[in-house]
Amino acid sequence: MRFRHLTEVIMSTGAVIGIVIVVIVLVAAAVVASIELRRARLRRQFGPEYDRLAKQLGSKNKADAELTARQRRVGALGIHELTPEQQASYSGDWAAVQERFVDTPAEAVAAANALIWSVMRDRGYPTDDRDASMEALSFHHTGSFEGYRQTMGLRTEAATTEQLREAMIRYRALFGDLTGLREDQPKQDRVAEIRDRGAGANATVSGTNPAVSGNRGRAAENDQVAAENRDAAPRNGELAAEETNRTADTPR
Repeated sequence: MRFRHLTEVIMSTGAVIGIVIVVIVLVAAAVVASIELRRARLRRQFGPEYDRLAKQLGSKNKADAELTARQRRVGALGIHELTPEQQASYSGDWAAVQERFVDTPAEAVAAANALIWSVMRDRGYPTDDRDASMEALSFHHTGSFEGYRQTMGLRTEAATTEQLREAMIRYRALFGDLTGLREDQPKQDRVAEIRDRGAGANATVSGTNPAVSGNRGRAAENDQVAAENRDAAPRNGELAAEETNRTADTPR
């Protein structure tokens, strides 16, 4: 009886130990999965900045901790979008900077960099704290920031034309991200679109202004008349052709 009881105790203890081991393994697996999931999110968010920081700090765990803290710091800055009027103004400013590149590339690149920081200031970046601004750029504009970071040590007065051209391209990418201006859209159309958005916002604020309503009514009537004229043009052409045929068939 004692042997049987001892055997049962050993088996029971072994089962408990086995369960404990399984639980520990499952918990450890869950922790590892959670770490890897968080790391994957940080990699997607920060892109090349993650690998650069992990190499700099010598540990992925340290990079995870630093970038997680960076997310919190950047989230507290209150960065916002430009207004349509600001977008339109900056679009014109950038066009002027690009035109200067033909004759004075070094000055144009310096002006482009200054314009980027002006946009950042208007959007709420802490431009008086360069490190904080770089952190915010690495979070909000991962792709274009990497190219911009590579040009930060460029001395424009000693750079070659090719180096200045590459810097201008990288500045343009970051400028486009910061302002929301699309490079695949012609500048004139871009400015018109921005101003139209601004005008639409003003119209919404103005509400049911009688003068605005009257103008919209007259515009609608003009559009209707123009459409009727376009519809009538083919019919008039057909009538003219029939008249010509009748004239040709009339006996002389």
